[in-house]
Amino acid sequence: MDLTVIVPLYNEEESLPELFAWIKRVMDEHHYSYEVIFVNDGSTDHSWDVIEDLSQKNPEVKGIKFRRNYGKSAALYCGFEAAEGDVVITMDADLQDSPDEIPELYKMIMEEKYDLVSGWKKKRYDSKLTKNLPSKLFNATTRLISGIKLHDFNCGLKAYKKDVVKSIEVYGEMHRYIPYLAKNAGFEKIGEKVVIHQARKYGDSKFGINRFVNGYLDLLSLWFLSTFGKKPMHFFGVVGSLMFIIGFIAICIVGWNKLSCIINGTPAPLVTDSPYFHISLTLMIIGTQLFLSGFIGEMVARNSSERNDYKIEKKINL
Repeated sequence: MDLTVIVPLYNEEESLPELFAWIKRVMDEHHYSYEVIFVNDGSTDHSWDVIEDLSQKNPEVKGIKFRRNYGKSAALYCGFEAAEGDVVITMDADLQDSPDEIPELYKMIMEEKYDLVSGWKKKRYDSKLTKNLPSKLFNATTRLISGIKLHDFNCGLKAYKKDVVKSIEVYGEMHRYIPYLAKNAGFEKIGEKVVIHQARKYGDSKFGINRFVNGYLDLLSLWFLSTFGKKPMHFFGVVGSLMFIIGFIAICIVGWNKLSCIINGTPAPLVTDSPYFHISLTLMIIGTQLFLSGFIGEMVARNSSERNDYKIEKKINL
C-alpha cells in the first residue's frame, strides 16, 4: 500500500465528509493505493456516526474510537500502530491542512529519501497574539534544544517513512516533538515543506493557551530523558559532586580563617556565626543528595527492561 492518512479528531462532524472527499480526489488523481484512518478522540458530537457512514461507502476508510478524550498523542500512537502504508501522512480534521500537499510530501519521502517531512505554515490565519507569537517563541526554543532546523514543529501535516512511525512511541503530549523523537530513534534526514494554511471553516479551535506551558515542560522532559535517561549518574552525579566540592572548599576556608585567628592570638568569631558556614553546609548536603539520587537512578536504569532496547536497522547472516 502506498499511503496511510491518519486523521485524529475531536468533535469535527461537519468537516469529515468534505475532508475525505478531498483526500479521495487527490488519491484517485495520482492512482495511489491508500487507507484513511480516522481516530475519534472521545468526540461528544456525531463524528463517529459520520466515520461509520463513510466506512460503509468507502472500503479505504478505517476508524478507531476512544471511549473518552485522551489527547492527540494517544490518537497518533494508535493510528501509527494500525498504519500499513509505505508513507504515513498525518493531518488535522479541521480542513486547515490541504490534502493537495500529499503528492509532494509522498515524493519527498519516496524519491528524495527523507525519513520525515514536516509542514511549515509560513502564512497563517490564526490570531497573532494568541497563537502566532507564542508559536514562534516555542519553535525557536525547540530548535535550540533539539538541534533540528524546523520552523513549525507542531504542524499537524507531516509525512513519515513507515519505519519511523513503527520505531517511535508518542505519549502524553509529545506529538509536538515527533521530529525530536524521530531524531532520537536514529532518523536523521528530517526536512520541511511550506504548506498552505487555510482558515478554519467549521467549529472552534480545541487548543488553549495552556498548551504552550505544557509544551515547554514536555520539551524539558524529553531533552532530559533523551540525554540522561539511560545514564542519570552523568547528570546528578556531576552536579552533586560539583556542589559538594564547592561547599567543602568554602567550609575549609571558613575553618582556616578561624584557625588563623587562633594562631595569631586575635579574637576568633564562632564558625556558626558566619553565613558562609551555613551556605557551605547546605551545598554539601544537597550535593550528597543529588549524588545519591543519581546512584539510585543508575540502579533503576540498569535494571530496566529497556536498557538494551537498541534500534537495529539491518542484519547480515544472523
